[in-house]
Amino acid sequence: MNLLKGLRTFFKEPPVQPEIQDAEKVKSMYSHWRLRIFYACFIGYTVFYLCKKNIAVALPGISTEFGYSATELGLLGSSLYLTYGIGKFVNGVLADGSDVRKFLPTALIMTALANIAFAFAPSAIHILGLSAKVSAMILLWTLAFLWGVSGWFQSAGFPAVAKSLTYWYSNSERGTKWSLWSCSHQTGTFLSFIIAGHIASHYGWRAAFLVPGVLALLTALWLFDRLRDRPQSLGLPDVEKYREEPAAKCESGEKKEEDDMSYVQIFKKYILCNKTIWMLAIAYIFVYIIRFGAEDWMIMYLSKAKGDSLALATNKISSLPLVGIVGTICAGLVSDKLFKGKRAPVNLIYLIGVVVCLVLLKFNTISMLDFVLIGLLGAFTYGPQMMIGGLCAVESSSKKVASAATGFTGTFGYIGAVFSATGTGFMVDKFGWNGAIAFWLFSAVVCIVICSILAIDEYKKKKA
Repeated sequence: MNLLKGLRTFFKEPPVQPEIQDAEKVKSMYSHWRLRIFYACFIGYTVFYLCKKNIAVALPGISTEFGYSATELGLLGSSLYLTYGIGKFVNGVLADGSDVRKFLPTALIMTALANIAFAFAPSAIHILGLSAKVSAMILLWTLAFLWGVSGWFQSAGFPAVAKSLTYWYSNSERGTKWSLWSCSHQTGTFLSFIIAGHIASHYGWRAAFLVPGVLALLTALWLFDRLRDRPQSLGLPDVEKYREEPAAKCESGEKKEEDDMSYVQIFKKYILCNKTIWMLAIAYIFVYIIRFGAEDWMIMYLSKAKGDSLALATNKISSLPLVGIVGTICAGLVSDKLFKGKRAPVNLIYLIGVVVCLVLLKFNTISMLDFVLIGLLGAFTYGPQMMIGGLCAVESSSKKVASAATGFTGTFGYIGAVFSATGTGFMVDKFGWNGAIAFWLFSAVVCIVICSILAIDEYKKKKA
């Protein structure tokens, strides 16, 4: 009990300070802290991905060394996605009332330690002197446990960032800023493939966990220096007041009611009883099946189905997040500028692009063209990934439950990630790599149907 009380005290959201009345000082502080908060969130989340996507590079080495099947390897990804999904919701609720400055760095430190332990696990199991078969089975479950622990603490990253972006940036700029920040996903994935891929090629798969783990520890210390919580904790006014904009209105337009409601009441009204949030969450399941199917299995697909070397496959998949950055930024800009804040039409266009890319990738026989197709697949996947469970969720709920809203949809997304890990492994074992492509295509079509319904609802609401 004392430990829990101490943790609550340590992570407690800092109190609101008396509002600074000097307009010039407010302007100067907002200019300074908005930039600082943004790049800290971007770099911090990028490093989270160095400790997350390295598993894709390590899978071939782990499979070769210990003889695990694709289904068994899928257990590793499922363990992270299961804990990540549950943790994203739980940590989302916790983040709404926690100090971002402490919450985010602590999560990164624990993620780093889990990565380092993952690298040393085979040596620890070997000391036990068990038979090869028993040792391999114990190791598999140990790795799955450690990767699940890593997933839990990684899940605390996004809700904390969502809180920061929601409080430090206003409605008129949030779409663009969110899409720019969301490029940290692709930047981290790209750097992870490049760094972990080349490290694994020269020093073995264990090094692909050790090096990112050490980098994450150093970054966590830097984040504690860079980050701060809400503007009000520094004596600054609300961002909408500072920019002279109306506060965000939720779906029902009853913004003022929130002042007289408890957190539980707001959570119930704008999340649990919000039809749009539920539909976004279900759609997110299928977005993540596609996303993690490509990120986690594409290297093995290129190696096994197309005969590429590990180095060539790693270089090819690096185009996925790299071009994905462009797709992510364009999704935010196009929905803001061309569609006047409507997100559903952009989601539909992107998802149709996913279907086209998967079909062309399946039948393509020109190796160099794979770079283009995989890059476009990343662009068309990361757009809906950024908007459906992030920006759309925030805009469909309330600012006071921003972390919880993204955590809620994120939980469903990682249910999809679990299906992606185990489902793709199962389809490969039973039907070969054609089964994996079919699984991803089916997911894209289902998501298109759901987003079509959301697009129709969005059109009716705008017309009303």
